[in-house]
Amino acid sequence: MKYDHNNISPLDSRYANKIPDIRNAFSEHALIKTRFIIEINWILYLCNKYPKYFIKLNKVSINKIIKFRDNFDDKSVLKIKKIEKTTNHDIKAIEYYIKDFFKDDKSLSKLTHLIHFGLTSEDINSLSYALMIKNGLNIYFDKVKGFNKILNTLTRKWNNIPFLSRTHGQAASPSTVGKEIKVFSSRIERELKIIRNITPLAKFSGATGNYHTFYIANDKINWPSFNKNFINSFGIKQNSITTQIEPHDWIAESMQSVTRINNICIDLCIDIWMYISNDIFSLKLNKNEVGSSTMPHKVNPIDFENAEGNFGISNSLNDFFVNKLTKSRLQRDLSDSTVLRNIGLSFGYSLLATSAVSKGINKITPNRKNINEELNQNWEVLTEAIQTVMRYEGIEDAYEQLKDLSRGNKLNESLYKDFVSNLKISNKAKEKLINLTPSKYIGLAKKL
Repeated sequence: MKYDHNNISPLDSRYANKIPDIRNAFSEHALIKTRFIIEINWILYLCNKYPKYFIKLNKVSINKIIKFRDNFDDKSVLKIKKIEKTTNHDIKAIEYYIKDFFKDDKSLSKLTHLIHFGLTSEDINSLSYALMIKNGLNIYFDKVKGFNKILNTLTRKWNNIPFLSRTHGQAASPSTVGKEIKVFSSRIERELKIIRNITPLAKFSGATGNYHTFYIANDKINWPSFNKNFINSFGIKQNSITTQIEPHDWIAESMQSVTRINNICIDLCIDIWMYISNDIFSLKLNKNEVGSSTMPHKVNPIDFENAEGNFGISNSLNDFFVNKLTKSRLQRDLSDSTVLRNIGLSFGYSLLATSAVSKGINKITPNRKNINEELNQNWEVLTEAIQTVMRYEGIEDAYEQLKDLSRGNKLNESLYKDFVSNLKISNKAKEKLINLTPSKYIGLAKKL
């Protein structure tokens, strides 16, 4: 993929080849093309549904219009941008571009008055952004689902590897590597279900949402129902009660869900980074990579660090989108217009980060030697098991006895077994505890 080295955004230069789908979904080309298609389809919809009120089109005219619509390309964008330099209005530029084409054809010239009929710019924008964000969410969903599939594979692969947990940074009841990865994948899975149930909304009801222009032109048509069916033809639902703008609550909902997934992934990146730092995970070596410009020995967890940073950028953008887009002065102001043009950046940075964490997770492997050594050096984690069994057998001060033995102290296998051997508990309970080791004390982690 070619890109301009003078671009200010790394999404359009350094990282361009990592997120081609999202760049295509939210590009200026995509926005103009989507608006153009809506304008064309609106003309066809008016004439095909109500030829007695508008104009009856023959097959030749319909085919000309469809061919014009389907042949939209980069040259079309450049022509529209040239018109916009004069109009200083992006939607009007598209209207004039269509009008110029229709005027050059005898059969289509009679349709020029129907271009953008009854509409305000925000009708076109509302449906355009709904389509683009819906497409972006589908791309995002598939990418995150793919990453979560990797996590679920590792959950199964590493489910039988016990390791020492840490709470407050200190040794705690052991778990398995697979179960701890499963915590993240199950969180992501829940959020993906939420994203799947988000309903993109659009309005198509004129300057202040009351269908003024439509009704004054023809009061025989049920315009709310008629326009709803037009919106539905794009796979988008209608928000029937709005001002000039659709209030963007569903967009805020979408961005908040993306933020929650970003935060789950940041949490994962931080944990994996610490596991690597503590030699619980080893990084697979790539002999061609460099870890430091001055320290040749280094193998850095750079993918997780890169991901954490880019997830954070996405979150910052989302916070602004959520707080800005749901507010507008009275029936309309234009402060949301320039903001919406940046909505693709959040998806871009989030998916860039998802690619990085996916790459990083495939580079790590559990360091079984260190994992086992750490378990064997922390027999004190079994004091939880001892005091619970003692409580179960009716010993009232079980916790206090184990606190005196272990708080701030290290236990080894010998001290542990000596203590258990002298307990006044049933032989069955004593045998269970004697046979217990840190690596066996994992509860239901494997089943979970």
